Amino acid sequence: MVDREAFYRNVVHSLRNGVIAIWRDGSIAVVNDAAYRILGVAASASHLGRPFHEVLGRDHDLTDVLSLAFTDTALPNRAELRLRSSGKAVGYTLCRIADRDGTVSGAALLFKDLTRVEQLEERERLRDRLAALGEMAAAIAHEVKNPLAGIQVMAGVLKRQLPESPDTHDLLTDIINEAKTANQIVVHVLEFVRPMSLQVEAVSIATVIDTAMATVRSLPSARRTTIAVDRDASLPRLEADPLQLRQLFTNLLTNAVEAISDGGHIWVTSGYAAADESTEPGEQPDYAGYVTVEVTDDGPGIPAEVTEQIFSPFFTTKPRGSGLGLAIVRKIVNAHDGRIDVGPRTGGGTRFRVRLPVPHSTNASGRSPTAPRTAGRTHV
Repeated sequence: MVDREAFYRNVVHSLRNGVIAIWRDGSIAVVNDAAYRILGVAASASHLGRPFHEVLGRDHDLTDVLSLAFTDTALPNRAELRLRSSGKAVGYTLCRIADRDGTVSGAALLFKDLTRVEQLEERERLRDRLAALGEMAAAIAHEVKNPLAGIQVMAGVLKRQLPESPDTHDLLTDIINEAKTANQIVVHVLEFVRPMSLQVEAVSIATVIDTAMATVRSLPSARRTTIAVDRDASLPRLEADPLQLRQLFTNLLTNAVEAISDGGHIWVTSGYAAADESTEPGEQPDYAGYVTVEVTDDGPGIPAEVTEQIFSPFFTTKPRGSGLGLAIVRKIVNAHDGRIDVGPRTGGGTRFRVRLPVPHSTNASGRSPTAPRTAGRTHV
């Protein structure tokens, strides 16, 4: 004899979409495993029979949605929202549950984590924008670079022809420097829009960071800055392009140095975390885990209103910035299928966090759980 009730229960709990069903009085009838996973809530049999706003919290986004179940005539279908608690994007449908005679006995909320889909769509939109920008940049680069080179050459000739005029020399020097700055912006634009071809190999993130630090340490503006590095010696090696990663961290460190030009502190930390294996039942995560590197400074910080724009091309808060340094950083991170975010540092300043994936092919011995965790702190 088939246990139909058990079968239906197993169907609900096997769904990859989250399901929350409530009775007419607002008490919870069903919460499946996917719902708990997406919401990041620990599963508990005690949730059944309790009001949904007690389990989810009165200020939870889905509490607001479920509150519409028996009040609105038209219920949301295939709508989307971003959860404030986790930042996840979810798509959802809310429907009423009626008996055979049409009496409404409850409601069901079906929802799915769309964060990964949203990220892929954003990357596709970015590729389209870069393709359009690349065509424009390629068309104007030749027209702009040649006149700039001519300006520098002619200004240099004039300096040699007017050796007795110090004021003229200073003016011509300014012209040459400005022409060099403009030429560098053109170079950065071409570098940003050029399709990225990764030369992938096994990479030690500690070596990459050390190389980037050596470059930044030579900057005149870094002489009054203290950089502290705290790295985990047992981090697994990445499958990545070492030159691109070096540019990534050089740009982040240079950005931090420029933010605290009057002297200050920069902290670079790194670590490893295994991938969340519960993203989808029966599916293996895309990667074994992620190496996370944080670059933090005690500078003035980034205003909250410009945080969303900080990685946009040509956006800068610096008087002479090109606005391409952080845009290139995000491009490199995306090319490695990683993630980057920015936020305030506790106590003042800015924190950039970069997550780079570690493939399943990496041997587990690359980070042995039994190996001693040694960390060295250096100051430059």
